[in-house]
Amino acid sequence: MASTSSGSSETASVATSPAASASSTPSSVAAVSEKTPDETSKLRMFLGILRKFIGVADIASVRFSLPAQLLEPTPNLEYWNYLDQPNTFVAIGDSDEPVDRMLEVLRFWFTKDLKYVKGKPCKPYNSTLGEFFRCNWETEDSAPLIDTAGKTQSLPGSSASSFKSKKSTPPPPAATTKSGKKIRVSYLTEQTSHHPPVSAFYVDCPEKGISARGFDQLSAKFTGTSIKVTPGEHNLGIFISIQKRDNEEYQLTHPAAHLGGLLRGSLSVTVGDHCYVTCPKTKIKTILQYLEEGWLGKAQNKVEGVVFRYDPEKDDKIRTKDVPEKDILARISGNWREQVSFTLPPKFDKPHVIVDLRPLEVVPKILPPESLQLPNESLRFWSGVTDAIMARQFSRATTIKQELEERQRSKAREREATGTEWSPRFFTGAVTPLGRPHLTDEGKEVLRNMQQEKWELEESQFLGA
Repeated sequence: MASTSSGSSETASVATSPAASASSTPSSVAAVSEKTPDETSKLRMFLGILRKFIGVADIASVRFSLPAQLLEPTPNLEYWNYLDQPNTFVAIGDSDEPVDRMLEVLRFWFTKDLKYVKGKPCKPYNSTLGEFFRCNWETEDSAPLIDTAGKTQSLPGSSASSFKSKKSTPPPPAATTKSGKKIRVSYLTEQTSHHPPVSAFYVDCPEKGISARGFDQLSAKFTGTSIKVTPGEHNLGIFISIQKRDNEEYQLTHPAAHLGGLLRGSLSVTVGDHCYVTCPKTKIKTILQYLEEGWLGKAQNKVEGVVFRYDPEKDDKIRTKDVPEKDILARISGNWREQVSFTLPPKFDKPHVIVDLRPLEVVPKILPPESLQLPNESLRFWSGVTDAIMARQFSRATTIKQELEERQRSKAREREATGTEWSPRFFTGAVTPLGRPHLTDEGKEVLRNMQQEKWELEESQFLGA
């Protein structure tokens, strides 16, 4: 589903942070602990605010501020990412068979939103212009190999083995088991635009020759009973590149999601839409269909799909029923909150598990030392708000938050008065190139240093807030 890291609407701390500095200024708000509202009270308050936006086409583009007691004490850029299970990411590209590599990409896809499966929906802080976040993961290279060759009888023109890449020289056949050695993955994201609200991200795993990038932007509409979240115009999905496979690129588009349960006081995420994974180089595509609520409104959390060969020059198949049977290489089915499997031709009768999400947990991040975080680095920037929320000083947290938001508006007025155009630090454009952000030389250097656990970084010359 689409990440909400860059929405402008409201859908570990360091003492020297800007937020902490703001909290030290004289204020009429007393720093006293307040009663923490229960979830029902929070939702009732949230619903009251949302009702003002019934009929608004995109509440994600509307500027309004939520009180601190409705927020999760976490910055958006820290919370929203796609590496909840990084071991599935580093396993992409291990197989010599193109259809198996597509299944490896799908395994990653079904684990990228594990936070929704294991935790409740929440609203982190909005990102401010120029704010950035960086982290590493260290994960075992332990995801099971996917091997369809021994699981099906060959059919003329439909065998997975007929899709070997002819343009690349494959590495030696992979072993049936993996070493389980630790692999480092680095992640860098920056809020590149405020109007429209957009953030760019880059994931790098040089040891395995895999990278991912994209722009995060959402559009949201309140229907009266739920919030429908769809990708914004600059969000074309996740683009994964496999260097060792002749730079194969996979585009993974986000489906629409619904945030429901507002009326009954129990938030939940449901998905009812199509999404697509395409690889023009191998000419293999996947259509996934997420099924909406079933009879009597009970969520099914079902997903179905097909993996098939397609013509990139004539990519006109948008529904699973549009795909000719002779082109189908695998069928996908399962529960995206529990377990997803694939079946193979000709009978499609024996399921093979792609991933079982039930025993999985979100993998923790490795963060820069607090002393090396910059003033506009997410955790440090919002630390004053976080400290106040954790101390249940919600009025004070709201005041600090509003001061930070006003500072961003003041900086914007200064740029407008001087005719200065904002430029991101780590990415070459605020919303360009289309769908696929490019790193600046400094962005590339930051990621190289992160791979060596070097966190030192000069402070930004220009701040957006």
